[in-house]
Amino acid sequence: MELTRLIVKGGVISPGELREVVNIALEEGLDSISFGSRQDIIFPQGFKTLDKTTLGKHHFVYPDQKSGNNIVSSYVSTDIFRNTNWLTGNRFLYVLEEFKEQPKLKVNITDPKQQLVPLFTGHLNFIASEHEDYWYLYIRLPKWEKMEVYPVLIYSWDLAKIYYEIEKISEEDISADIELLFTLVSEALDTNNRTIDKPLNIPFYPFPYYEGMNRMGIDQYWLGLYWRNNQYDLDFLKEMCDLCFECKIGKICITPWKSFIIKGIPKDRKLEWEKFLGKRGINVRHSLLELNWHLPVAMEWALNLKTFLVRTLDQFDISTYGLNFGISEYNRDGHYFTSIIIEKNELPAALESIKIRDTYNVLFAKNFDPNTREYIVHSQDIDKLELPTILIELSRKYFEELGNTTTETTENQQKKEKPQLDIYQCQECLTLYNSEYGDETQGIPKGILFENLPETYCCSLCEAPKSNFIVLELVKQ
Repeated sequence: MELTRLIVKGGVISPGELREVVNIALEEGLDSISFGSRQDIIFPQGFKTLDKTTLGKHHFVYPDQKSGNNIVSSYVSTDIFRNTNWLTGNRFLYVLEEFKEQPKLKVNITDPKQQLVPLFTGHLNFIASEHEDYWYLYIRLPKWEKMEVYPVLIYSWDLAKIYYEIEKISEEDISADIELLFTLVSEALDTNNRTIDKPLNIPFYPFPYYEGMNRMGIDQYWLGLYWRNNQYDLDFLKEMCDLCFECKIGKICITPWKSFIIKGIPKDRKLEWEKFLGKRGINVRHSLLELNWHLPVAMEWALNLKTFLVRTLDQFDISTYGLNFGISEYNRDGHYFTSIIIEKNELPAALESIKIRDTYNVLFAKNFDPNTREYIVHSQDIDKLELPTILIELSRKYFEELGNTTTETTENQQKKEKPQLDIYQCQECLTLYNSEYGDETQGIPKGILFENLPETYCCSLCEAPKSNFIVLELVKQ
């Protein structure tokens, strides 16, 4: 299928820019747009009559073009999910602004403490360290067989120029020699590097619920919106952009999960937004079971398979809290970013003329954490009707192991004893959160430590924020 893509640097777009894009799409006779896994905007029907000279600053990539990769960033997670202390939204925007020319390679700029945006799906993956304004760099250029770690931490204001130098070097088809690459970059640039004093530590957190209206600080809210078919109505988006203008909201954030988030809705405008969504009939109460799927864009077979699996899991009342799933055609490289992957097998050329049922492979990430970048094959050549049973089995395996695994580092695994149970108390109404029992009223299963609860978690009785709880007991088993 021919797809036209709009590059959205870092997944961050202003209401004014989105409104312009909506108007362009309306002029083309479209009634909806979609979002891509690299936080870009997709036009599944393509453009037929568009005058390319009228696009202004918008960067479109057409079906006949191979250049143009979007920068993925976890800006969308700042201020609403856990994050590295120094990495603010403004810091993200300053770093993104340094990328003046459209990258030819895939770039990820992320915070390792959030779980919404994948860390390692780029050719160059900049990941925030604990040192203010310094980043790890993990590189896997297109022809490299494995990912390599750049031998120093990189200063925030050097990220872009180091990227462009590596892009230039990569055009010469350099071998997978990270020391040689580092030497070439160091000879060409004067940079403010820092020694790596410890390996990257990536804590595992359950996948967050990112939909609906949620508190953001004291006097603001953030809103996550998701369409199950990934076809966002243009008239709705246009009206929404106007409401953003009225509320002085400057940014709209696209997620890699074919959805978007609006941050900074004033407390005194919350009711207005809820009325707006209600009058439009917008559903903001999808279960996490439906939100935690990653599908290829405009692939009807994948959407149909997901619908079948979600409905079946729902019928069996299966919890998938903390997990996420992907559906993909067979990928020889195996570059995924979800806990569990369902691969559709290639049909042998000799059998293409014969109508036979599709078969699937099921893989899961080590410790169910996609950031380990290690996938284990669970089942092969499975019929569609067998998939629900396998997913239920893997879900149970996940919960059996939850809390038993130690914190992982990317390059070496350091075993560290962690409490398996904890008890916290709300300081406002003295309500207890006991990880042994979870919180059924908010869909939190048994065994989830307080630190692993989403940042949007609040007291079930008085709705005090998570930060209002204090620890009473840590139980090591």
